[in-house]
Amino acid sequence: MKKKIKKKLIKVAIDSPAAAGAGTVAKLISKEYKLFYLDTGKIYRFIANLKFSKQEKYNFQNIKKNIKKLRPKDLNDKRLLSEKVASEAAIVSKKKSVRNLVHKFQINYAYNPPKRFRGSCLDGRDITYKIIPDADFKFFITANIKIRALRRFKELKPQNKKITFNEVLKNIKKRDKSDYKRKISPLKKTKDSILINTTNLSRRACFLKIKKIMDKKLNY
Repeated sequence: MKKKIKKKLIKVAIDSPAAAGAGTVAKLISKEYKLFYLDTGKIYRFIANLKFSKQEKYNFQNIKKNIKKLRPKDLNDKRLLSEKVASEAAIVSKKKSVRNLVHKFQINYAYNPPKRFRGSCLDGRDITYKIIPDADFKFFITANIKIRALRRFKELKPQNKKITFNEVLKNIKKRDKSDYKRKISPLKKTKDSILINTTNLSRRACFLKIKKIMDKKLNY
């Protein structure tokens, strides 16, 4: 009986500051190449939201319990998009014990995606060097801070009519400082990551730019 040759998984790692468009393009890439997509930032938002659910105490043991039960579809909860959850996520993500829990969850899906997928695509802050250091493709996606704030403002406005652009800009600046300066797994561009600046790129143009790079390496 012939032994089945295991097909090599395609692994894509994307790092980016907030609202640079990484999530959108990661979803498009995942759909194009049949990859399992995981928005790793949403995991910290999921944890942060436990603080506001008031169903149980907000402590490490309950965080650990909820991570064990966490399914990727749970990350689609619209409550995770609020600014108060985002702010708390930035705080809780600095805790080493929490990051270790989340890293295990991320690594499992990165290297063991559901069988129907050809590989995985993860985006976050430390994916290229901490979670999938041997990724086939590494991208660092960024954009001008005012453009990023405007994108996030347009995303949040339908949910919160009172929110202002200046509030969002202030929060983006605060999150950038937290992401780049934290001691544990800070946001940074690795030498082997391809820089993609989306300031003047549409979603489609950004996707096509990355697709061209991937197709060339995959011999499509």
